[in-house]
Amino acid sequence: MSRNGAPRPRALLMPRRRALLAGLGMLSAMPALGSTSWPDRLVRLVIPFGAGGPIDSIGRLLAELLRERLGQPFIIDNRAGAGGSIGLRNVVQSPPDGSAFVLTSSSLASIHALQPSQGLDPREMVAPVSLVADVPTALVVHAASDIGSVQDLVAAAKARPGRLTYGTSGVGSSNHLSGALFGNVAGVEITHVPYRGASPAMTALLAREVDMVFASTVETLPHVQGGRARILGVATEHRVPGLAAVPAIHEIVPGYVALNWYAIAGPRALPSALIGKFAMALGSLRALPEVQARFAAAGTEPLLTGPEVLAARLAEEVPKWQRVVAEAGIRVE
Repeated sequence: MSRNGAPRPRALLMPRRRALLAGLGMLSAMPALGSTSWPDRLVRLVIPFGAGGPIDSIGRLLAELLRERLGQPFIIDNRAGAGGSIGLRNVVQSPPDGSAFVLTSSSLASIHALQPSQGLDPREMVAPVSLVADVPTALVVHAASDIGSVQDLVAAAKARPGRLTYGTSGVGSSNHLSGALFGNVAGVEITHVPYRGASPAMTALLAREVDMVFASTVETLPHVQGGRARILGVATEHRVPGLAAVPAIHEIVPGYVALNWYAIAGPRALPSALIGKFAMALGSLRALPEVQARFAAAGTEPLLTGPEVLAARLAEEVPKWQRVVAEAGIRVE
């Protein structure tokens, strides 16, 4: 076990792969598409973040394709603010009739730890529909940094406790938690510097105001490809296709996995037949060329697995981030 209580990589890899395969297989056993009248009205996909980001782009494509497949309008409803709690609460308080779902990120698994007074424990408040995609988080330094590897970073952080800084998209963001977990598992002290979004954090890195950033490949790859920054590692379970030369950080820091992901969920009391129909409709989009291309542009690939995989992800990650948040003393309230 790692210091934060997370399993070692071998223990992490196999259950997740088995869960993914089980989820994909489960789609074929779900109720047929015609087994419920849903949707019989407009459906809102609430995104608890502002318009224009990668998740928004993916959501708009899914909404368009779902309208074509299911014959009713699917609209994107951006409800940003309060660390994602505004949009999430809007959905969990909606009638469980399939008129509203949340399309959100891995913040779904950490929101209860970060904002306990909100009472938004996803294991109790939402009905999982589908894990949509895993999105790689990258550990990036300036191209001219003398830190050339994860090993160099760990050594430098141990030699200068608290002196190295990492920029993120804000307090309580998935990138903040990725950095806190890295310090915890690697046994080093690094100082968090929050910004108002991933782009300002990258700008700070390029200006050498911070030593490193934790951010998705969507925000970091253009700067890496332009020769302005360098990726030391990714926070995924295994190396990322297209970045085969970049190590998964847990190869060097055993036990470090900080997944970022997108998922769809609804109000807790959604009927199982409705969930099954929606999950099957999403799964039918997975191999479409336009879906593959849009997800690739966001640095990922479509999973669209069904509810059981998302439920398993939440069961594993909600307590994991509760431990990380408690140990780091992080609060956004």
